Order: sequence, then structure tokens, then C-alpha cells
Amino acid sequence: MKIYCVIPTYNEEDFIDKTLQSLVEQTLIPEKIVVVNDSSTDRTEEIVNSFSNQYHFIQAIFNPSENKHLPGSKVIRAFQKGFDTLDNNYDIIVKLDGDLILPSNYFEEIVSVFKSNPKIGMVGGFAYIEKNGTWVLENLTNKDHIRGAFKAYRKECFNEIGGLKPAMGWDTVDELLCRFYNWEIVTLPHLKVKHLKPTGANYDKTARYKQGEAFYSLGYGFLITLIAGIKLATRKGKPFLFIDYVKGFLKARKSNKPLLVTKEQVQFIRNYRWKKMKEKLF
Repeated sequence: MKIYCVIPTYNEEDFIDKTLQSLVEQTLIPEKIVVVNDSSTDRTEEIVNSFSNQYHFIQAIFNPSENKHLPGSKVIRAFQKGFDTLDNNYDIIVKLDGDLILPSNYFEEIVSVFKSNPKIGMVGGFAYIEKNGTWVLENLTNKDHIRGAFKAYRKECFNEIGGLKPAMGWDTVDELLCRFYNWEIVTLPHLKVKHLKPTGANYDKTARYKQGEAFYSLGYGFLITLIAGIKLATRKGKPFLFIDYVKGFLKARKSNKPLLVTKEQVQFIRNYRWKKMKEKLF
């Protein structure tokens, strides 16, 4: 199975060399790796070029954009810029961040899983962060969720869900739509991906309402948003973020912000969320 990777990068001079080094040392190396420099102001371009000059399967491209780093929209627009340069001769498309170290057998393992069942649409490992010299699970999501930092999609699944949405919540709606279209999602706990930079480290204060807006855009409704907001804020260790999430949701509802999903998909998503909540309670 042919693997293509797209890596959006913005000011990743401290990490991108480690990410790319972990890719070129894979037991199964992707056919193509496109690194999108999303208007970085540091040495990211220089470092990426050093790899692209050395390895024929690594391509560096530049994406002109604003420097403001907002979750969701900026990174996916950069991803799309890279994706648009690729041909259609792939079996698996992978979106990676530029601050990761993948285990050397990462792609070999995910290909094995994809080959095992044609209905598997997405595969990924688990994110680990360093605390006091030890790598520990970055426990921000459920164990059946693949982190947005390293998403691998079967081509047919990727096409059916309509690609990636340039909005906060893209890495949740993709999985919900995957399930809506009856694709399976597989997470592999033994594939430990080192996440070198804490999630959201570059987001400024103007982004604090975005999560609540994302809950609205996913069609959660107010009650599910309350529950999801409390859960996420608690996991982040910042309970008062919950207030910002609710404000963001109400702001999006008041402005009648467009949803990322259809009415039929909204009903599926709400039923699915309630089902998962009941399973945890009972």
C-alpha cells in the first residue's frame, strides 16, 4: 500500500528535524512526504530544505498565510495546499504535525492494520508527552480517538468523508463522519508517538472560544456541549476553560454559524454521543 504524507509546519525549527529524521528511519518509508511551510518566520524552511535536498521523496513547498496561529483552519488550509500537489496514486494519506517523533515501525504497523480489513478507514497510535524526564500518555481524548497530530486515512474513506474541514473540530468531525459512513477506526496503544510540544501551545487568547464554536459546528447541541466542555476542561487541568467553551458555543449559535455536517449527520452524531455517554455510565 502506498503512503503519502502531508506535514503542515509553522515555526517548528526546534522540532521539524526530529520529525523528519524519524520518517526517513521508518522500516516502511512513505512514497511521498510533502512539508508545507505555512509562512514560518524562523529556520523551519532552511531545515526542511536540508532534508528535501537529501531525500528525493521529501518535497518542500511554501504556503503564504497570516502568521496568527488559530486552531483548525490555518493548519488544514496548509494541509490542503500540500495535498493538492499530490497525485491520486496513493492508498493511505497521512496528516502529521511537525513536532513528533514516530516509532520506527509506525507506518509498517498501520499498513498491516489497513490490510487486515478493507472496512478500516482510519488508523493511529497514541500521543505521549515528556514530564519530568518520563514519557507519559497525553490524556486529552478517549482511547478510541486518533489525535489530529497523526491521522492516517484509507483513500476511499478520506474521499467519502469529504477530506478535512478547515475549521476547529476537523479532527473530531472526520471520525464522526467515518462512523456515519460505516468505516471502522483503529487505535494502536503500542505505537507511542512522542509529541514534543504541548497541544495548543501556540494558540493565543483569541482562540479560547474556538472549542465551544467547534462543539456547535459539530451539531452537538447545548446539553452535549456542557458535558463535553466539562470533560475537556477537566482533562486539560483548567476547569475555567469550560466557561469559555460555553461562551463560544452561545456566540456561534447566536450568529447562526454554519455547521460542518448535514441535518442527517447531526442526528447521527447526537445519537452516537448519547450512546457513548450511556455506555460509560452503565
